[in-house]
Amino acid sequence: MLEVKDIHKKFGDHEILKGVSLNVEKGDIIVILGPSGSGKTTLLRSINFLERAEKGTIDFKGIHTEFRSAGKKQIHEIRQHTGFVFQNYNLYANKTALENVTEGLTVARRVPKEEAIRRGKEALDKVGLSDRYDFYPSQLSGGQQQRVGIARAIVTNPDVILFDEPTSALDPELVGEVLNVMKTLAKEGATMIVVTHEMSFAQSVASRVVFMDQGVVVEEGSPHQMFSAPKDPRTMQFLKRVLREDFDYNI
Repeated sequence: MLEVKDIHKKFGDHEILKGVSLNVEKGDIIVILGPSGSGKTTLLRSINFLERAEKGTIDFKGIHTEFRSAGKKQIHEIRQHTGFVFQNYNLYANKTALENVTEGLTVARRVPKEEAIRRGKEALDKVGLSDRYDFYPSQLSGGQQQRVGIARAIVTNPDVILFDEPTSALDPELVGEVLNVMKTLAKEGATMIVVTHEMSFAQSVASRVVFMDQGVVVEEGSPHQMFSAPKDPRTMQFLKRVLREDFDYNI
């Protein structure tokens, strides 16, 4: 359904992505792991053209284009089929939860206001915020704000949802409520690419785990293979550090 090949992206003289390729099928839950600076977020942002990659191609929903030369119409069409959940929520402080969710429908997609409100309420209901339609971001916890962000991403019924470390800005006790919403979406058949450090989510929900380091895909495989018998020494080193120092791959 979605295929990106040989993505290269630089910031100044620093090459962040060095030829990354990724294939996504409908219903896949792909979790991308890796240390800070490995290129995970840049990959997601490049797929959605929030960053302009210098090299590589994307095939998605009948669109084939090079990242470097994609025009406004192609970028718009790709974004029409994706949802993006940001680390830091990116909500409008002066708009209610419902207004934050419906803004993209009414402004970018020209959906009639009554229909947008209906769909917005359905999306907020799905993430457990049916009693928070009229609350402003300042009146919501971090977990609730991120759930508004997820509702905003799913209200357009996207083919792929991109999650950029959706729990990294949350207090530890609020992480679970966001992960539970994501697990529910996965069970309902959503296609998701998730950049995260939440190993439990990767182990229990992912259909495929991708490990990135220094701008390349080092290794990928099923959660069982990646967590029980990683093949690359760098993958093993990373997982030992983030899980526990005495982690034994032979158990």
